[in-house]
Amino acid sequence: MKRIAKTFAVATLALGAFSIPALADTDAGVTVFVDLWDAGANMETFSDHRIVDGVPRYQDSMGVMVSAATIPAGEVTFKAVNSSTDIVHEMVVAALPDMAAGLPYEEDIARVNEDVDGANLGEVAELEPGEAGSLTIRLQPGTYVLYCNIAGHYASGMWTLLTVE
Repeated sequence: MKRIAKTFAVATLALGAFSIPALADTDAGVTVFVDLWDAGANMETFSDHRIVDGVPRYQDSMGVMVSAATIPAGEVTFKAVNSSTDIVHEMVVAALPDMAAGLPYEEDIARVNEDVDGANLGEVAELEPGEAGSLTIRLQPGTYVLYCNIAGHYASGMWTLLTVE
């Protein structure tokens, strides 16, 4: 297993291209809307990649966009939608107590090892294009990462940070 030692940087996206609702506060907690997106079938293949700051990177051809990057601690409902027209995606929530340590990424299988403590606190598994799903979990203050763990997707930029206060 190879641990990725990297300080995560959140990519800036052209917000006009995506439409996700604002953060919703309810008596039962907070709802975060999550858009799982990609550039479509015409994007470059995953076979050729480079290492940048210790992280396998292809291109930012995929991503995770959230309605809020900072939320209060407590019960959180993630409402995820796969806005792709042709690629399956999922959303996994992981604790990230040490930004420098990163996630337990295994380059040989191009996936995060979800069996390591904190690497999978819950997920909305394999959503077909256009499908939606939800996950409700209780989060303590800290830093979390939302990512897609379909082979090659994480390294293609399909992750984002979430701060819980």
